[in-house]
Amino acid sequence: MYCYFPDARGSGIPQTKVALAVHGGRITLRTVLGKFWLSVGSLASGVALGREGPSVMVGSGIASVMGRALGLKRQKIEALIPVGASAVLAAAFNTPIAAVLFALEEVVGNLHAPLLGSVVLSTATAWMVMNLLLGDQALFNVPAYELAHFSELGFYIILGVIGGFVSVFFVRTLLRIRQCFLDMPERTRWVQPLVGGLTVGVLGFFVPDVLGVSYGRVGDALNGTMTIWFMASLVVLKLVATATCYGSGNAGGIFGPSLFIGAMLGGTVGGAANWLLPEFTGSSGAYALVGMGTAFAGIIRVPFTSVIMIFELTRDYSIIVPLMLSNMISYFISRRYQRKPIYEALAEQDGIHLPAAAIQHRQWRLRVRRAMRVPKVVLDADMTLDDARSRVRNSPFDAWPVVDKRGLVGMVTLNELRTASGETLVNVARVEAGFHLHVDHALDLTLERMGQAGVNVLPVVSRLDARRLEGIVSLTDVMGVYGFRESDGEAEDS
Repeated sequence: MYCYFPDARGSGIPQTKVALAVHGGRITLRTVLGKFWLSVGSLASGVALGREGPSVMVGSGIASVMGRALGLKRQKIEALIPVGASAVLAAAFNTPIAAVLFALEEVVGNLHAPLLGSVVLSTATAWMVMNLLLGDQALFNVPAYELAHFSELGFYIILGVIGGFVSVFFVRTLLRIRQCFLDMPERTRWVQPLVGGLTVGVLGFFVPDVLGVSYGRVGDALNGTMTIWFMASLVVLKLVATATCYGSGNAGGIFGPSLFIGAMLGGTVGGAANWLLPEFTGSSGAYALVGMGTAFAGIIRVPFTSVIMIFELTRDYSIIVPLMLSNMISYFISRRYQRKPIYEALAEQDGIHLPAAAIQHRQWRLRVRRAMRVPKVVLDADMTLDDARSRVRNSPFDAWPVVDKRGLVGMVTLNELRTASGETLVNVARVEAGFHLHVDHALDLTLERMGQAGVNVLPVVSRLDARRLEGIVSLTDVMGVYGFRESDGEAEDS
């Protein structure tokens, strides 16, 4: 099925972000159908993944298909992506507020996006339909919790620290396993998911609770009916099973497994705390509840969504302060030791460079595409230095792109051409990380990077392939967009 539905692997959230950031919100009907049926088959077989990630892609894909069928413009189709994502999350988790926050915080990357009204309307509609069909019940039934003693907050701080490092370990393990599979020959890609399925099958033979999402066991942990050692073992086994399943390319998400790992981790810490200081600590179930949000905040990197989601899942407000405290600690530890969020890192493994905060302030900030032009002077990497000097003699710029058969090699400056020795440009071009632009970058970033590089022109490359040169941006072009135009001949004959 890989040959027909290559985008059906994994959770679908990175692919949704790519569709929004690169493809103008385009998700094909073929991808939607493939993602739906392959996820159903994968999850029904018992792999240690969740349904929420694939649901996001399916919901976003339906919105994209409908938008194109109605003949909407690209900007409108892009706006429909978070609308579809929030609707399916509200129905999957029965958490409408958290669904809105996730769509804005993670999918769009901007909590102040002007499409808030559309997202809220779609979420409310999906939630009402779900309640009419299935009734209004929380995903987990938990007893009421209360803080046993003020000093108990210290244990929640410890839970936040442990949860942060477990989150980092999980993300790094998943990325390493996935990279190992990506490094294998392309012809083995279709059979790789079998490795994940076999791993879960072996683990599930001895510990059946590793199979699937196991929300039933999460409920047991929340009610404090599981032993410390069993919960601790499930943290390790579930982490290995989920990382292997996802890394090998099975269809499914990491939402549910994150909550499961967090619940077991929190229950383990809470059980130990209750054993040490029973008179000052509550039941292990309270820690399991906080642990769910702690792992979710550390792995998915959406701290606001994680707090609201746990509150909506349990309908219990009394635990909100320990939850916020532990979540924020986990989030900051995760940011400190795993710089790139998991979905951004997954996209980069596929050679796609997503914006650091996807499409933030897109509707009102000037973008690089406004100032980009087609370069008139492009130097070949095999060109001799004398030919290169002759080629740029009348150019107003002080740097030029150097390309070979594969694409952009780097930039060469006027000073480097003057002082370089040798025969060709291949060893002269500067290859400096970060000194390039993408069409959706904020225009003011151009000035910052020009200053850092010490040049008045930078290359614009594709997010799908950093070696694909799409154009250049000069200092004069940038100033022209802002209204400062000069007639100094820097138009390169354009």
